[in-house]
Amino acid sequence: MKAIVYTQYGSPDVLHLEEVEKPTPTDDQVLVKIYATSITAADIDQLRGTFLIRLAGIRKPQYKILGSDFAGRVESVGKNVTGFQVGDEVYGDLTEGGFGAFAEYVCVSESFLALKPVNLTFEQAAAATSVGCIALQGVNNRVQAGQKVLINGAGGGVGTFAVQVAKSLGADVTGVDSAGKLAMVRSIGADHVMDYDQADFTQNGQKYDLILDMVARRSIFHYQRSLTPTGTYLVVGGTVSAIFQAFFVGTWLSRRSQQHLGVLMMQVNQKNLMVMKDFLEAGDIMPVIDKTYAFKDIPVAFRYFEEGHVRGKVVITVAQ
Repeated sequence: MKAIVYTQYGSPDVLHLEEVEKPTPTDDQVLVKIYATSITAADIDQLRGTFLIRLAGIRKPQYKILGSDFAGRVESVGKNVTGFQVGDEVYGDLTEGGFGAFAEYVCVSESFLALKPVNLTFEQAAAATSVGCIALQGVNNRVQAGQKVLINGAGGGVGTFAVQVAKSLGADVTGVDSAGKLAMVRSIGADHVMDYDQADFTQNGQKYDLILDMVARRSIFHYQRSLTPTGTYLVVGGTVSAIFQAFFVGTWLSRRSQQHLGVLMMQVNQKNLMVMKDFLEAGDIMPVIDKTYAFKDIPVAFRYFEEGHVRGKVVITVAQ
């Protein structure tokens, strides 16, 4: 089979197309023919070998084939698999399952897999896995109708889903991003939008019940003052110092008040994929796709992703 592989950390230039052996599922795995995949921040981290990865002592790539999000069709199943059968259309997330979606086939534990939403194309489904589940975990069961929610980085992959999840729950949603993304953010349901170059939401006196932050870079004390007395601030991504502050100082601040401040710890599992499937099939949420690339052009797609101007998701068509 064909796959995009790499053997050293670096720029997208280290990615190249190769012919590799088609995987064989174990007794507990599902073999999926991949029709579409998408690029995630986790793929970028693995490609570049970011500071946190190297801090963990990982000096060279763990995985030959990247790619965490995918959608496709079941080709075969191991003898212990009970939830899927040949021909099922599925989608899944391999962030915690060894990556490997930048290929024509991948073997997956059924715990990282769910039936594809029937109303979505393979490309749309591949855009809805990890970012959709992150947004779901950050917003769902944390927000009640009428509460104020702010999504910082609302125009990106996680942000576009978070805006829609919060709106479907009846929240009053503010989306913060660059000027070029604000029209799109408003079009998917945000009640208010804010250009981060023109305004600082930590300085305007507004209080929010939930702040979900994809691009944290300020002191956590700035974010704390923008919360209601029982509000929640969760970091999904940002600078290393901001993430460390949220993890350590946020825990300390949470113990001293009724507020909750910290880092969102994503859980990749079938349950979350199934809940996201329900949201998608109900029409409450639709993936926002910026650009779609051919499989061979994955390095080009990475370069575009790293420019930082993506509206929603960058998707790869692997097979027609």
